[in-house]
Amino acid sequence: MRFTPTVMEVGGMIKPDSKAMSCKGLYGYVLTHRDDQEAFYTFVDELHAEANWVEMPPSQSVENYPKFIEHLRKSSEPHDKAN
Repeated sequence: MRFTPTVMEVGGMIKPDSKAMSCKGLYGYVLTHRDDQEAFYTFVDELHAEANWVEMPPSQSVENYPKFIEHLRKSSEPHDKAN
């Protein structure tokens, strides 16, 4: 499926309306149009609005690094919604 963004005219140029895009579509757009600062800031605002990340305190030592990696690995695995 190909993403077709809503477009708007800005200064005689036609560009996608980043405020009307889904977060996933905006992510793809920002990756391919790295010079579009408005789209980037809209994407960052969307990420803050979703707030679905986990904040971790900085590691006090490298001793718990393997545990940290295991935690990341487990938290990134798909969850079975049947359970």
